[in-house]
Amino acid sequence: MSPVEIPPLSRRTENISVVLAAHLERLIATGSLTPGDRLPAERDLAATLQVSRATLREAMHELENKHLIERRPGRGTVVVERTGAERELLDLSAPDAPSREERDAAELREIVEPAVAGLAAQRATAANLLQLREVLDRTAGETRAEGSLECDIEFHLLVARAAGNPLVSTLHTLMTDWTMGVRRHSHTSKEGRRTSLDGHRAVYDAIERHDAEGARRAMAEHLGSVRGLIARRTH
Repeated sequence: MSPVEIPPLSRRTENISVVLAAHLERLIATGSLTPGDRLPAERDLAATLQVSRATLREAMHELENKHLIERRPGRGTVVVERTGAERELLDLSAPDAPSREERDAAELREIVEPAVAGLAAQRATAANLLQLREVLDRTAGETRAEGSLECDIEFHLLVARAAGNPLVSTLHTLMTDWTMGVRRHSHTSKEGRRTSLDGHRAVYDAIERHDAEGARRAMAEHLGSVRGLIARRTH
């Protein structure tokens, strides 16, 4: 199997190994790099990304520590496969869930996501924080409903990734699928998009301070605000 193509880095204003780790982790988190994909050889990847091989090794070491990649003799560096437990959770996903199930899933989000944000505040690395900031920057300049929704999904996914537990990330993916209809509805208005961005900023600020309780509270308030907005628009 030939190596996958890796897009270039877009910003270099911070520690380059942190930027590089964040770049590669985001590609994995968003599915641009999938389990089983083989990365280019170290020399080629360093040249593509215009970084030194020492910097690349430092970034790769962080991804290895997070169990996102592994180096296999004769195969090079490969994006890791999901665990059996993660695959079992994903098999539970049901498309086109009826409205009652969407409400149940939204309630599940309000139970789970504040705790996830608290873990993220405790465990977030510099690369995780950079990824979250980049999403917030893109969200602030987004005026389309679909683009705002994409940023919303990515932000919550990256918070789950920052929690450092792959099963949490898998559960988050399921909750996203189950609540997609409701979430899409919440981004159709300027008020909804503004509410989403304000909530994300509050969650990020707490995670950046490594304030677990503040992150839990900010996430709970964010989800409550979105729920209230949807309730007003559907009555």
